Amino acid sequence: MRRPKILTTLRTYNRSLFLSDLIAGVTVAMVALPLSLAIAIASGAGPEKGLVTAIVAGFLISLFGGSRVQIGGPTGAFIVVVFGVIAQHGYDGLVIATFMAGVILLIAGYFRAGRLISYIPEAVVNGFTIGIAIVIATSQLPDFLGLTVAQVPADFFEKIPVLWDARASFNAIALGTALLTILLIVGLRRIAPRFPGLIVAVGMASLLVIVATLQVDTLGSRFGALPSSLPWPTMPDVSLSRVLELVPSAIVIAFLAGVESLLSAMVADRMIGGSHRPNAELLAQGVANIGSALFAGLPATGAIARTATNVRAGGKTPVAGLIHALTILIVMLLAAPLAGYLAMPALAALLIVTAWNMSEPHKWPEYARGRTGDKLLLLLTLVLTVAVDLSVAIGVGVAVGLALRLSRRSSVESDWRPPER
Repeated sequence: MRRPKILTTLRTYNRSLFLSDLIAGVTVAMVALPLSLAIAIASGAGPEKGLVTAIVAGFLISLFGGSRVQIGGPTGAFIVVVFGVIAQHGYDGLVIATFMAGVILLIAGYFRAGRLISYIPEAVVNGFTIGIAIVIATSQLPDFLGLTVAQVPADFFEKIPVLWDARASFNAIALGTALLTILLIVGLRRIAPRFPGLIVAVGMASLLVIVATLQVDTLGSRFGALPSSLPWPTMPDVSLSRVLELVPSAIVIAFLAGVESLLSAMVADRMIGGSHRPNAELLAQGVANIGSALFAGLPATGAIARTATNVRAGGKTPVAGLIHALTILIVMLLAAPLAGYLAMPALAALLIVTAWNMSEPHKWPEYARGRTGDKLLLLLTLVLTVAVDLSVAIGVGVAVGLALRLSRRSSVESDWRPPER
């Protein structure tokens, strides 16, 4: 079924459901705000692109999606891909690739490809997820340590010597700010799991920087003032040659958006005892990525951590996701200048915590106890993600994984559980 879930839930919608969705939507917006800014910066884009994506794509994913509680927007999984596309093709190339990925997802949803996720080996998903987490964490080291680096290379093995050469510029105050942010994030999560601790942690660390006039870069000092309104939608400037050179990037973006959104919806189903509509979800991701591209935003997908936050905060229907997007829009319209005071080490710490959570360290012992073939497949995908390219890692990983399945003469029915991140 490709019908949006919101049409089903609105039949019995009432005041009680709205109040639950209102509280959850505002709560998850406070989590999404700093994450969207940090993800955009780590991707090599301006911080405002993260807000635009969270607003436009987040709204469309909830409006057209196949899950009751899915929250969409920019996610850490895209950082590696987006950074590479911008470095190779420019930001306009990323916009075109995102638009193309949206079209691919619309086609996949129309042809009911949502169930194909069952053919993707769990080891491949785990491998490229851990690989992405490693790349994200290392990309944040300059701000985390306060290093002065003119430009950090995209290649992992080129990045390490550049960071080592910049060690003389180490800033202990930046490191202290980052560590304080991590302590606040972890502490608030344990003390009050439902509380939007991310924005409080980043805000408190940044406030200390401003009040004590510490020598630490802020969002405003590096990127200037954030815009206080959405841009007008415009069609990307597309040519046949541009489309052909961006096809591989568009396929990878579409693959990640589809897999991540369906994983998130599966996790949400387990949390609420529901059942999502995979093909409607793919269509929603297609609409959302086309919409984000029209506003010059980033690729978007269902966000597992934000979706889980929505459920824990009491979200009941897709209206919570709409409220989440509108809340971020209101903050952008009324309080954009305040974002300029956010400390860069605090945002780097936020992304390093996000990368750690993405890698799901509590599952590593389980991976180690798995079949030898699965362990080798996970390591292969991980190494290719870090050392070569995500598209190569996915292509090789899926091919080898399917070959392993055939060699075991087992059913193609999925035998894995969705991750909890």
